[in-house]
Amino acid sequence: MISIIIPIYNEKENLNNLYNQLKNVIHLLNDEFEIIFVNDGSKDNSLEIMRGIAGKDGSVRILNLSRNFGHQAAISAGIARAVGDAIIIMDGDLQDPPEEIKHFIEKWKEGYDIIYAIRKNRKENILKRIIYAMFYRFLRLISDIDIPIDSGDFCLMDRRVVNIINQNMPETIRFIRGLRAYTGFRQVGLEYERHRRAAGKTKYTFLKLFKLALDGLLGFSIFPLKIAILLGFLIAVPSCVMGLVIFAGKIFNFTIFGRTPGAVPGFTTLAIGMFFLGGVILFVLGVIGEYIGRIYYEVKKRPTYIIESEYSLKSGSV
Repeated sequence: MISIIIPIYNEKENLNNLYNQLKNVIHLLNDEFEIIFVNDGSKDNSLEIMRGIAGKDGSVRILNLSRNFGHQAAISAGIARAVGDAIIIMDGDLQDPPEEIKHFIEKWKEGYDIIYAIRKNRKENILKRIIYAMFYRFLRLISDIDIPIDSGDFCLMDRRVVNIINQNMPETIRFIRGLRAYTGFRQVGLEYERHRRAAGKTKYTFLKLFKLALDGLLGFSIFPLKIAILLGFLIAVPSCVMGLVIFAGKIFNFTIFGRTPGAVPGFTTLAIGMFFLGGVILFVLGVIGEYIGRIYYEVKKRPTYIIESEYSLKSGSV
């Protein structure tokens, strides 16, 4: 069996179209499927639409979370409940084309454990495309593991990969594509053209994207902490040199650019130096604070998500 996991948050405009396209693709494949919709606290009538779909199709299951826990938490809920030998993750806005599922399965049957989609052409505005490109390349540069460039959550994972993520990666702050890469195994990327959102507005605001980027950067690298050492070195060395120059100027009474070093301290230079150093200190404290905050969340061991109810035609509502 193959499980398809789709996190849903306010996607009433896309759900029926998404389901129909999925069924058209599944109908052409010689495999047994289950479709798991994870309702991530939708505020529109997405849940009612999903229940209507599940009421007519026994292969559809619904996980209804008690509130909005976020995209990565919803995916985690889905892979924890999926029973398939292979698990496919895709978004509910039809930017991930269902027809790519066929190519995923072909590669899986060739022996690959992880097949991830590589976005070769995005339909977002140019600023967003530039930001995404910079993020993925910077993440790969500083990450402790090899996270493929331009790959999102759209992927297929073999059951043994999902078991490792479920059983051995209990962190609260999730970055699924990083956890997926961390497991290793045989991986391959498939290029695809990422479509525009079929209908409705994107649910990933700039702030949510920024948080996801931080989760990736801080969850798989300690390079930001090393920046503190680098900044300290870059500031300390010139400061020591300047101090030696001023000291020598006072002892030997020589001039630089017509002035004796240290004779008359300039207010502007002093003020700029103080503000610069203060900014560096605050930046470093902010980076350290982010890591400490994540430790704080992890040690409390609160659940990543809470399932309020489950529904399928076979089992009914729980």
